[in-house]
Amino acid sequence: MTKLRLAIVGAGPAGIYAADILLKAERKFDVSIDLFEQLPAPYGLVRYGVAPDHPRIKGIVNALRDVLDRGDIRLFGNVRFGEDITLDDLKKHYNAVIFATGAIRDTSLDIPGIDAVASYGAADYVSWFDGHPDVPREWPLDAASVGVLGNGNVALDVARMLAKHAEDLLVTEVPANVYEGLKASQVTDVHVFGRRGPAQVKFTPLELRELGELRDVDMVVYDEDFDYDDAAKDAVASNKQVMVIDRILQSWRKRDSVNNAGGTASRRLHLHFWAKPVEVRKDDNGRVAALVYERTRPDGQGGAVGTGELREVPLQALYRAIGYFGSPLPGVPFDKKHGVIPNREGQVLAKDSNERVPGIYATGWIKRGPVGLACRELGRMSGDPTAIRPTSARTPDGWTAPLFLHSRCVNRICPYIRMLGPRHEHGRCRIDGCSVPLS
Repeated sequence: MTKLRLAIVGAGPAGIYAADILLKAERKFDVSIDLFEQLPAPYGLVRYGVAPDHPRIKGIVNALRDVLDRGDIRLFGNVRFGEDITLDDLKKHYNAVIFATGAIRDTSLDIPGIDAVASYGAADYVSWFDGHPDVPREWPLDAASVGVLGNGNVALDVARMLAKHAEDLLVTEVPANVYEGLKASQVTDVHVFGRRGPAQVKFTPLELRELGELRDVDMVVYDEDFDYDDAAKDAVASNKQVMVIDRILQSWRKRDSVNNAGGTASRRLHLHFWAKPVEVRKDDNGRVAALVYERTRPDGQGGAVGTGELREVPLQALYRAIGYFGSPLPGVPFDKKHGVIPNREGQVLAKDSNERVPGIYATGWIKRGPVGLACRELGRMSGDPTAIRPTSARTPDGWTAPLFLHSRCVNRICPYIRMLGPRHEHGRCRIDGCSVPLS
C-alpha cells in the first residue's frame, strides 16, 4: 500500500493536534508522520510558557501526551530547522511539510530608552521561571520597583510571578533555581501599565481575580481610572466577561490600599490604566530609572487618545508584555510586519508571486499570529494536507530520519517520555543527552 509521508516542524499544541487530525482523517492509504522539535522535549508554550502555579492550563500536556502515547507519531527532539535539517531535505523525503513553530519572541516597542539595562521582554522571564533549557538559570531580581507593560494575561503572569512570595510556590512544580531566585527578590512594588481603560483590558476574570488573592500583596487601583464613558458602560452591561472583570476591579476600590493610600502588605501590585508608554528614562549607568507615560482618555468607541499630560513612575526594571511574535525560518517565506508565514487558509504563499507553494503548510500561531492557546484549526484549511496524495516525495530505499539526523551529528534524538523525567518533574528537567536505536 502506498504511504503518505508528512513532516511537521514544531511539537507544540498546534503541531501535535495537526498530526492527530491528519492521522484520524479517513483515507485509502497509510500515513507516516515525523515531528521535528528544536527543544529536547515537546509541548511548546504549554510546557515553557505557562506559570508553574497554573496547573489547570498545564493539564493540556496530558491530552497532548495521550496523542504521542499512541505510538503512531515519531518525535525527534533537539533538531534545529535550518541547521540539522533543511526545507530542501524535508521536501526531498516527504510529501508535505507543515510548519507549527509558534511565536516565542516578544513584540518590539519603539520608544526611547527601551534598550536600557534591566529592560526585558516578558518571554525571556517566562522562559526562566518555566525552566527553559536555553535560558540562564539565574535571573536578576534586585529591583524594588518594577514595571510591566501590557493588559493581557501574559502581563498578569509576569506581574504575579514578580509579586508572589516564593514560599507560596513550593506547592507547585517551580524549579529549585527559580524558587531560590524569587526567594532573594528585592521587589516591593509591581506596576502594570495599560494604554486603555478597565473595560477594555484583555485579562480573563480568573487570572485577574487570582491577583487579589496573593498573600501579603496589596492590590492598588486608582479612582481616577474608573470614570467610564458610555462605551465602557455599554461594554460592562452587555458583555459578561467585562462585567465580571469590572466587579473584581470595583471590589479592589473598596480596599484600604486604593489610591496607594494605605494597606499593610510588604508588597504592592499597582494597576495603572489610561497609561501609554512614551519613554524609558535611564540612570547614569544606562539602567532603567523611570517610565514616562502619557495619560490617555476614552475616544468614545472603546479606544484611547492622548491627553498630552505626561507622568513619571520611578522604576529599576521593566518588562514588556505586549504580545508574542513569530520568527523567520530559513528558506520559508515570512511576513516581517505581522510575524507570520504568509498563507492562504494554511497553504504557504511564495514571497514574490503570492502563489501557493505546493506541499508546504502552516498552522497555529506561525500561521495566524498569537491568538488563543491551543490550536485545532487544521480542518479549516482549504489547502488541507488531508487532500494530499502520496505522489510527490522521492524517498530512497532505506532512508530513515534517525539515520539522516545521525549523519548530521544530531546525537540527542530522545523519545519524549524519557525527556520528561519523573512524573513530578514533568516540564522541568533539562536533558543533557540520550540516544535511541538508529532505525
